[in-house]
Order: sequence, then C-alpha cells, then structure tokens
Amino acid sequence: MFSVRLSEVSLPASERDLDNLVGWFIDTLCLVRKRGEVTADFGRAGPVHRLLREYLFTQPNISWDAKMLADELALTPASLNHHLTRLVEAGIIGFSNEGKGWRRYFLRGGSLTNAVEFFSLQCEAIVKQRMAVLDAHWSREKSGSLTPILPTEAPPLTIGIVDHRPLFSDSKESVLSQWMGDFGLLGERPGKEAHAASISVQLFEILLARNTPLSLDEAEQLLDEQKPRLGRILERFRTTGMVQRVPRIDRLNVALWTAMTAQYQRRGEDWLLKKGGFQRILSTKQQSAVLAKMKAGHLTVEDVEEHMKDTTPEEQMLLLNLLGGRLPLGHQMAGFSSSEVHREIAGRIDKILRRMRRVAQLFEQEFNDE
Repeated sequence: MFSVRLSEVSLPASERDLDNLVGWFIDTLCLVRKRGEVTADFGRAGPVHRLLREYLFTQPNISWDAKMLADELALTPASLNHHLTRLVEAGIIGFSNEGKGWRRYFLRGGSLTNAVEFFSLQCEAIVKQRMAVLDAHWSREKSGSLTPILPTEAPPLTIGIVDHRPLFSDSKESVLSQWMGDFGLLGERPGKEAHAASISVQLFEILLARNTPLSLDEAEQLLDEQKPRLGRILERFRTTGMVQRVPRIDRLNVALWTAMTAQYQRRGEDWLLKKGGFQRILSTKQQSAVLAKMKAGHLTVEDVEEHMKDTTPEEQMLLLNLLGGRLPLGHQMAGFSSSEVHREIAGRIDKILRRMRRVAQLFEQEFNDE
C-alpha cells in the first residue's frame, strides 16, 4: 500500500554535496523522526542515510539482499525491515522474491530520477482520487456577499498521502476520520483522535459547513473544549494546506467602531482626522457623518457599516491599523468547494515534487562527475 508523509523543505544550500542531497530526500519524505538536538554528523551516520547514500541511490542497478544490508548497517533484521518498509510504501524502492532466500531490494526504475517520476505519478493520482471523499461531507458555499480574503502566511506544508483501503468492520473510525488521518490532519500518531467523534473530526466538520471564518472563541463555545487545544488542532490543519487562517472581515465593522470610539474618547476629533487616518482614508462626507454621530454619543456599529459601505475592505483594514485597532483572525477551508481545496494542495504538492525532480537530477549529475 502506498503511504508517505511529504514535508515542504527548502532546496539544499549545497547542490554539490551528495550527503546534503540525500539528507534533503530523508527530510522531505519524513523518513526519520527528528528528536533532540542536531548531531555533529547531521544524521549522516544514521542507517537510513547510509542505506540510501551507500547502496540504493548510488548503485541503482543492483538489488540488495536484506540480510547483507542488515549486516553492513549493523541493524537487526526487524529494524532494517522497518526502514525498508517505509521506503517501499513510499514507492521509492521495490523488492523481488525471485529465487531463494531473503528479499532483494532495489531502486525503482533503475535510477533516482525514474524512481521520483514513479513516486510523483502515484502521489498525484492518489490525491485526486481521495479528495473525492470530501464531496459527501462538504456543505460550505460561496455567497455573493462574502469578500475574498487573503490568508495570513501559510506554514510549510506537511501532508500525508495514503492509498484507499476499506474500514475494518469493528473500526472506531469513520470514512472521514480515516481520510483525515491519512492526510495528516490528525498528526503523526492520531490515537483516539482517529475516532469518528473526536474533537478534531468535529472541528473539521464545522469548517466543512461554515461559510465565515471560525474564531477560537466560537470553536470553544461550539465544542466545549479548551482554546489552547483547539488552537493546536487548527494549526495542525493549516500545515496540510487545507485550512487557512484569515482576518475576520465579517467583524471589521465592530473592530472599527471599537477603535473609533476609544480613540475619540482618549485623543479627540483632531487626532482622528490627522493621525487616525480619517483624512487619509475617508471622504469629507464620511468624516462629517461619523464625527457628528460620535459627538452626539450615538455612533453604532450599524452606522459604521452604513458609512463604510463604499470603502474597500483593504482601506477599512488600513484605517483600523491607523486607529490602533486589531482585527481578529479565524480559520476556514482553503476554498468554497472541495475542488478548490484540491487545487490548492495539488499546487503545493506539485512544488515539492518539482523540487524532488531537481534534487534527483543534481544527485545523479554530481555522482557521475565524481
């Protein structure tokens, strides 16, 4: 069964160092769990690094006996089997049972570039097939009244890609929770989070149905769960590229009203006009209407909405910034349909795959030049 965890890693700084290139593949495919401080050899003496650097990547036309590899790498057969299984599941290497004795392992396609090409095709096909699961659970819709919102800076992508398999009859998972676990939405070791009614699954179902961004306060009320935990879950969702953190444009009027009234009471009309951004952002008519309401002590959120309707959200956010106000953030799906989410993550996965092709070419060029 194809199963891999992809991580978005910058291209290696040194393109002529084979060890760096191998280490980049290990990090990108999440083949080694990072623990503790970085070692002096940067993991180059590790079994996975040696397995790829000394055998599979540099001698692609040879199949390697598992017992011989265990002896050479000073590993128990069980430990070696764990590492080889990860590589086989990722589609980078294959094995043969031909003949007698131990399995023999080899790089797929006879070269690293061919192996990466096989890997890329499988990744793209599986992601396309499995994203169809979202259609049955999706109810988020795009409304004409909703303004497109640019998300905040996204974290590096970390996403799982796992082939479809049926659920066991006694499984506590659902189709959706299994899907979430496979794509990495539940973390590396989901445990009870993979259960059909876990907090992570409930939170994701809310996002699938919600048109406006979800704040931590709202999530806390809906799920009766502590905000720190909900925040960690939402950030984990963001690393898969399926969920975005965005400004709460729907709360812009409230934030502006709060900032305007606070600064008027604290600094007065002259400050609002000059340093508060009124003269810079608002027309003379808007300035007069808002200030008249504030002087009378009758300015409401509805008044702010009415007077700001001809001002773009970008200009309103700039005004809020000049007033010293803050716009809360929320989380939402990375599109208003499952196909939009698919395009979003497919584009980011393609970026990783293009880097893999580039690093594979660099590795083969440098190895042939030695």
